[in-house]
Amino acid sequence: MAARLHICTTCKAGLPVEEGGACAGLKLYQAIAALPAPDGVTVLPVECLSACNAGASVALSRPGAWSYVYGRMTEADAADILAGAAAYARSPDGLVPWRERPLIFRKQSLARIPPMEA
Repeated sequence: MAARLHICTTCKAGLPVEEGGACAGLKLYQAIAALPAPDGVTVLPVECLSACNAGASVALSRPGAWSYVYGRMTEADAADILAGAAAYARSPDGLVPWRERPLIFRKQSLARIPPMEA
């Protein structure tokens, strides 16, 4: 099964949003959705990842693998997020070796969640 890259589309990242304007999370989703998704990765918008104090946030998950939540992401990180998602999708258990992770994934990890089967 494909890895899922969830992007919080409601995150304001602590910033005011102009009326009718897009919040930081929605802008992040739009930037990622504008790029081709890597093989084995499905990009999904979600309404909240409950990481409001560390937004904009994304999460990676797939059955039988560790899951991750990353915060403090911006539109400028879109390509690195997709590169990290590709490495995650290729890994046998969701544990990507430290040096193979994009720098933003090394520094912005909020949570690592064990597989349900563990």
